[in-house]
Amino acid sequence: MAEAMLKDSVETIFANNRAVASVALSAKFAFGASRREHVHEEGALRVRCPGAPAEELEATIVNTAGGMAGGDRFVLDFSAGPNARLLVTSASAERIYRTLGPDTSVDAKLAVAPGGELAWLPRETILFDRARLRRSIEVDLAPDAHLLLAEAVVFGRSGMGESIAEGFLLDRWRIRREGRLVHAETMRLAGNMAAKLDRPAIAGGGMAIASILMVPGDSATADAVRSVSAESMSEIGVSAWNGLLAVRMVAAHGAALRHDLSCIVGALRGGRLPRLWFN
Repeated sequence: MAEAMLKDSVETIFANNRAVASVALSAKFAFGASRREHVHEEGALRVRCPGAPAEELEATIVNTAGGMAGGDRFVLDFSAGPNARLLVTSASAERIYRTLGPDTSVDAKLAVAPGGELAWLPRETILFDRARLRRSIEVDLAPDAHLLLAEAVVFGRSGMGESIAEGFLLDRWRIRREGRLVHAETMRLAGNMAAKLDRPAIAGGGMAIASILMVPGDSATADAVRSVSAESMSEIGVSAWNGLLAVRMVAAHGAALRHDLSCIVGALRGGRLPRLWFN
C-alpha cells in the first residue's frame, strides 16, 4: 500500500513539473510591410521579430526552457494574413531529452490567407537517446497562398560522441487548400532506432534527415534543386507532382545536413535565409 502511494506521489510530482507552453503570432500587411498583428506567449515559449519593418516579417521562436522533456506539451500557432509574408524560425536547435515514459508533444498550426506567404524554417530537432517525440503540423492554405515548410531531425549529437539507440518519433503533416486535403504524410520510428536507421530502405546508416515541402511547386523548381544538390554531402531525392514539390534528405551527421539544407532552402528562396541560420 505504502509503495503504491509513493509511486502515485512520484508520478503526480513528475506530471506537475512538466512544461506546458504555447505561442501564437499573426502577421498582417500594412503600410508596405509585413507586421505583427497579434502575439500571444505562454509558459516557456517566446517569439521575437528582430529588424526594421520589411516586406517579409521574420519571427524567431525562443524556448526559454532550453529543451523539451517527456510529458512537455508545446502548441505553436502562426498565420500570415492577406498579402503578408511571414518567415518563422527558431533561435537554436530544439533538444528532445530522454524520458522516463511520457511522450513530448508539439502541435503546430499554420495558416496562410489569400496572397500570403509563409516559410516555416525552424532549426533542426535533436533527439537524445530514449527520447519520445510526437509532433503534428497542420496547414490551411488559401487558393493562391504560398508555403515553404522544412523540418530536420538529428538522431544524437555525433560531434559530441553521442548516439541514439532506443526512442520514438511520430511526425504527422497535413496540408489543406481551401479545406481540401492536398498532402498527407506520417513518419513513425520506434524501438531500436539505430538498427532501423541503418536499413538501406530507411536511412542507410544516416543519422540526420530532413523534409522540405513547397506549395506551389513544379518540375522546373525540382530541376533547380537537383542542380544545387549535385554537390551536396547528403543523399537527396526531389519530386514534383500536382502542384507540390517535396525534397527528402539523409546525411551522415547534422553538420552535413545543415549545410545542404541551407543550400537548398537558399535556392528555393532566392538566397534569402533566416538570420540565425548564419550563426
